[in-house]
Amino acid sequence: MPALLIADDHPLFRAALRGAAADAVAGLQVHEADSLGGVLAVLETEPDIDLVLLDLHMPGNHGLAGLAAIRAQYPGVAVVVVSANDDPRVVRRALDHGAAGYLPKSSGLDELRDAIRAVLACEQWLPPPLRAAVARTQSSSSDAALAARLASLSPQQFRVLTLVAEGLLNKQIADRLDVQERTVKAHLSAIFERLGVRNRTQAGVVLRELELTDPARRMEG
Repeated sequence: MPALLIADDHPLFRAALRGAAADAVAGLQVHEADSLGGVLAVLETEPDIDLVLLDLHMPGNHGLAGLAAIRAQYPGVAVVVVSANDDPRVVRRALDHGAAGYLPKSSGLDELRDAIRAVLACEQWLPPPLRAAVARTQSSSSDAALAARLASLSPQQFRVLTLVAEGLLNKQIADRLDVQERTVKAHLSAIFERLGVRNRTQAGVVLRELELTDPARRMEG
């Protein structure tokens, strides 16, 4: 029986996604989360989840960083990005960082059902109006290199990297992950080598390259 995780901080939108998902796949198990931390916690406790519908701008997520985190820590889980941003360049970046599909929030429920069915069948899915534009959009060489470097990290190394980017010190990271401080130092040495950086500041910059502007906040401003 397939299992889905809906990750969005708007309850009404989650309810709409839940209803469409139930119509798309009979017997689908549905979980919900309203922050990136909640997403990772559910994935930790529910190993049978097959698909995540991920809002790019939910709390704790910074653009494509959440997508990269899920793909690094749970590579067997497919991710469909859900966003108000339908810029083909953003869609191209999401696909390059491992998304199995992309669903603009303006999409209808029929498109949502099609996306869920396609991705659960191990197919990539984009809404028809975006397919041609995304196909014409070239991948960024820097994005491809960044995706490859992040993919080389182990799940624990990626967790350490995200905590470094949040500004935590080694002892704080050790306490958060319930490991010894020397283990954190060993992870950092491996992270620096695999990312091609020399220090914590440069490592944090790597994750910030994944940040995107939230169209909703841009409109509010």
